[in-house]
Amino acid sequence: MLQITPSIVIPEDEIQLDFIRASGPGGQNVNKVATAVQLRFDVFKSPSITDAVRRRLINLAGSRVTNDGILILKAQQHRTQHANKRDALNRFRMLVEQAAIRPKIRLKRAIPKSLNEKRLASKKHRSQIKRIRGKECS
Repeated sequence: MLQITPSIVIPEDEIQLDFIRASGPGGQNVNKVATAVQLRFDVFKSPSITDAVRRRLINLAGSRVTNDGILILKAQQHRTQHANKRDALNRFRMLVEQAAIRPKIRLKRAIPKSLNEKRLASKKHRSQIKRIRGKECS
């Protein structure tokens, strides 16, 4: 069980971890040992998250979600499987935590009439200054 928030708990059987060979420098270790971790999570079929969290998670993950709704995270920064596994799970946890936060609804407020008039007066003043400068140069 992976505890994300008090209300979101994801069972380990919903998360698939595959160990693959990492790319990049590392010599023989990279060529022979499968230390990179590829985390897969089916966002569309998971009963552990709500529809709202699902939509935000797909939005946040962007290109890391396939057309089938599978979130794929690859961790290959560390030299050991254990460290890469921990890194992948932490990144997954942070992504779901971020998706679980409801965005604040922005309420449109009316600009006070006096403030709007002051802004327009300032614009008119700048306009006059620029118009005068244009006549002086000609």
